[in-house]
Amino acid sequence: MQGEQIHQAMAILAEAVKERGWVTPAVTIVATQDRDPFKVLISCILSLRTRDQTTAEASARLFALADTPQKLAKLDLERIETAIYPVGFYRNKAGQIREISRQLTEDYAGEVPEDLDRLLKFKGVGRKTANLVLTLGHGKPGICVDIHVHRISNRWGYVKTRTPEETEFALRGKLPPEYWIPINDLLVTFGQNQCTPVSPRCSSCPLFALCDRVGVEKFR
Repeated sequence: MQGEQIHQAMAILAEAVKERGWVTPAVTIVATQDRDPFKVLISCILSLRTRDQTTAEASARLFALADTPQKLAKLDLERIETAIYPVGFYRNKAGQIREISRQLTEDYAGEVPEDLDRLLKFKGVGRKTANLVLTLGHGKPGICVDIHVHRISNRWGYVKTRTPEETEFALRGKLPPEYWIPINDLLVTFGQNQCTPVSPRCSSCPLFALCDRVGVEKFR
């Protein structure tokens, strides 16, 4: 995919997501309900290595008990674990989100920082989570790169990188600013439904003519 073709690719992809009814990622649904940075942060932590439906259900149960850092910090671990089960590593995540809630309450007056470096200081918060909080929670510029964004942007031939972090910085230098926030939602849904890790559905892909199919050895 040539650099200038990204405009065409993103327009086609946005239309395909709408037409085919692909489900919006759970964290984005949480964000669009009331754009609360705290809920985005906690939902994103819950979503790691967890299916979207499980994440959405666990988030709803937890926020019904406590929807602010102050309230969540006061819950005992057992109640948090019960609320978020069966998300992946639910016991570890219960401890992480209670500790983050405590830190937010004591050090930030209950407000989620709008600074990437400060977000990265919280245990369990990596660049993907921090960027999602900035973009979906605070509406600030950022590029959230998960495994789908990393895989697909390399498969397109748009970037040539080895890790999601390298991909983030490559996209920061190349991707037009208007696509920084929407690229994660679009490529996650695209990666889950069409451009799968193994044997992607290339024969029915609306981006077939634009994609270099780097590393694709077998497709449907």
